[in-house]
Amino acid sequence: MDTIYTHFLRLAADEQLSLKMKEPVQVTIEHLSSILCCTPRNVKFIVRKLEEQRFVHWIPGRGRGNYSTLTLLRGFNDVLEMHFSELLCKGKLKEAIELIGSVRVDDVLRDKLMHTLQQQMGFRSHTETASGQDTLRMLRSRQLGDLDPASVYTAFETYLLGQICNTLISYDAHTDSFLPALAHAWESNNDHREWIFYLRKGVRFHDGRWMTAQDVQASLNRLFEMNSSSLWFYRDIEHTEIISDYCIRFRLRRSNRFLLHLFSCIRMIVLPADHDQNQTLIGTGPFQITEKNEDVIKLAAFDGYYGIRPHLDQVHIWFLPEPTLNDRYYELPGTYQLSMPGNSHEKLNFIDYPSLGCQYMLFNFHIEGCHHRLPFRQAMRIIYDPWTLVNDLGKNRITPASSFLPWRSAAENWSSVSLENAKALLEQSDYQGEPLLLSYKKNKDSDVAEWLQQRASHIGLKIELEPFDDYVDVVKKSNAHLILREEILEDDWQYGMIHFFKNQANSFHEYMTPEIQSVFDDLLDVFPQLPVSGRIELLEQAEGLLRENGWLLHGCHMNRKSELHQSIYGMQTSEFGFLDLSKLWIKNP
Repeated sequence: MDTIYTHFLRLAADEQLSLKMKEPVQVTIEHLSSILCCTPRNVKFIVRKLEEQRFVHWIPGRGRGNYSTLTLLRGFNDVLEMHFSELLCKGKLKEAIELIGSVRVDDVLRDKLMHTLQQQMGFRSHTETASGQDTLRMLRSRQLGDLDPASVYTAFETYLLGQICNTLISYDAHTDSFLPALAHAWESNNDHREWIFYLRKGVRFHDGRWMTAQDVQASLNRLFEMNSSSLWFYRDIEHTEIISDYCIRFRLRRSNRFLLHLFSCIRMIVLPADHDQNQTLIGTGPFQITEKNEDVIKLAAFDGYYGIRPHLDQVHIWFLPEPTLNDRYYELPGTYQLSMPGNSHEKLNFIDYPSLGCQYMLFNFHIEGCHHRLPFRQAMRIIYDPWTLVNDLGKNRITPASSFLPWRSAAENWSSVSLENAKALLEQSDYQGEPLLLSYKKNKDSDVAEWLQQRASHIGLKIELEPFDDYVDVVKKSNAHLILREEILEDDWQYGMIHFFKNQANSFHEYMTPEIQSVFDDLLDVFPQLPVSGRIELLEQAEGLLRENGWLLHGCHMNRKSELHQSIYGMQTSEFGFLDLSKLWIKNP
């Protein structure tokens, strides 16, 4: 519904009128009718309201066809800020967020509005009742992605699923072991071809129904029915047998020592047997979804949770439209800021933590070009030099990468390599001066892309840039020759690594040829059968093939940062380094 503020902003922003404060401008009712999207009769009503509240001064024209005079008494920025603040005071976060993206504002005002908006984030405790309701509000700099466990591909959405749903068991990164979750015990036979899981009794879904072995069986079958991109991991399961409501057996066609990793990963979240993917996601986790649309997802603590009920009562995650953002407010996947009204940096705790995985470059082998030749990829290895990248650009790029695993990269003896070496390799690659397209995520990787373009130009290599504006577009296939991406691994890094190589829906599989993929298929086929040491060795071999052939160029390891008010307690990390929402609480709100 249009307000007096909306009408004023439309008038003040109209380029034809070119209104300036305190400077009268001649106008016609017909023109104002077009700007305000209303009838001439309503124009007079709106203008009268604007004049009553001293937004404008209005002198009506006398006689039909004569001009009237309109004078702005307030500035565009002042009224925009007033409107924005009023929306926030009324709790209309959606409208306030939309307002930032719907009008043109200068950087100074945008920064000011964003600061005001962030002051509305963080914890709110409603103490007007004895029970009190603690609510955490968060901002995200993109739209919510896929929340289906069979197909989820982004870190934040995977993290959310872990707050809403549960798996049979959970992986503990600190002890490198598996802990009970929906299953309280499990066992396998000597050759690891038969596994039995014993389920907890009394576990409820968010809709109140009891969870049983039938739901576990249906959740596995659903992966096959939906043709999940991760089916390679479950291909050895020949038969599922429900022994009782709380006991389920899996029979495998061959030994599988990796099975516990598969039943603790997000793909094997347990959903109700009759789950409808078009309906609101129902799980067994500490939080349940109460509202979900393109603007916000609202979570509420699930009082029937089989574990310890969260201290927070509500979590509201708002998604900012892309036009409101600039580099200053861009956030890495998994990074968010919590703030409180009137806080200062003295009241904040800053938490830094490196993420498993790294930024990297791929080559699109489905299109022709000199990138099919090894000397060209070796030249790009020098241009996209990890050591120089970290030293030149810094920020949250903390260490150069030669692997997805930081501890392997740390074992390298790093030094910069001269671009003259890249120039010699480029001459061997049949490069004829044609421009090559580089695909990257706008805002997040813009500085890296421009840095690459500049370094390439020093040796005569022309790189054109193809930024993606929308986060979801990043996973769509591009016709670019060069692809910049980032991989964030699960805490269960063995699973994260093998999932990178065997997930059919990620960027690696999108741009590799079937011949290259078959190399990894053959190498990794026995992966699930091996003990831990054998699996680690196999993953090292796989990364060695990437480096040796230049099929993938590791860039740098990234650091994540969260700003947390000093009154926030219970800070424990969950998957991908996010804070576990179910453990957070606030002291003296």
